[in-house]
Amino acid sequence: MPDWTSWLEYGFMKNALAAVIIITPLFGLMGTMIVNKKMAYFSDALGHSALTGIAAGVVFGVQNTSISMVVFAIIFALLLNKIAESSTAVDTIISVFSSCSVAVGLVILSKGGNFSKYSSILVGDVLSITKQEIGYLAVIFVITVLFWFFGFNWLNSVCIHKALAGSKGIPVKLMDDIFAVLTALIVVLSIKWVGILIINALLILPAASARNISENMREYHFFSLLFSLFSGVLGLVLSYYTSVATGPMIVILASVIYFATYFWRKI
Repeated sequence: MPDWTSWLEYGFMKNALAAVIIITPLFGLMGTMIVNKKMAYFSDALGHSALTGIAAGVVFGVQNTSISMVVFAIIFALLLNKIAESSTAVDTIISVFSSCSVAVGLVILSKGGNFSKYSSILVGDVLSITKQEIGYLAVIFVITVLFWFFGFNWLNSVCIHKALAGSKGIPVKLMDDIFAVLTALIVVLSIKWVGILIINALLILPAASARNISENMREYHFFSLLFSLFSGVLGLVLSYYTSVATGPMIVILASVIYFATYFWRKI
């Protein structure tokens, strides 16, 4: 019979567990509003923009690629928000920007056949996270929770009806921009350990699963956080014992939960 606590003997697994405990609630929390605002394309585009952020860092000689990714992601998010305000075909525009961003990033990073050293970011590796990087995630976690605590009612009002929220004196554009920037920061700061290819799934699946079975906003948030944390921790443990990548394992578990809640709702 396997010892299900042996993985805690390793420092890198403890760091990975701490990262998962911080990252997954963030995904669960932000995912609820992303699903409500129908922003799946938006968060996916932000993930893809990480490649361009790295490429921009290479072009401008930035040694720390995390800095270039953060700066580019914030600019990219605000630009997408601005364009979305003046267009009805938002999903099409976001797809165009996302495709173009990825192409530019790949062209720059693959020059001279050097893309192999950046390929790990596609799948991610949470086991490589350091205590300093966990600290960065903890800071963005605190900022996000404070924003949710003080600004959720305004943000939810904007999500339900922008014109009505504006007539009540709510700063609609400011709330949209803050939410976009926070989403960009969470995506970019997590992407090295989650992976570009699957990070959007971790934002969408727990919230989509929660919406399948929730009857009010409290249940929606509770189940989203629960599903996200559960799939994150269990995915980490299973990936250790099965010797597979952690990110994809978490997404598989989150997908199973989604389909289970989907059929539960149907029944």
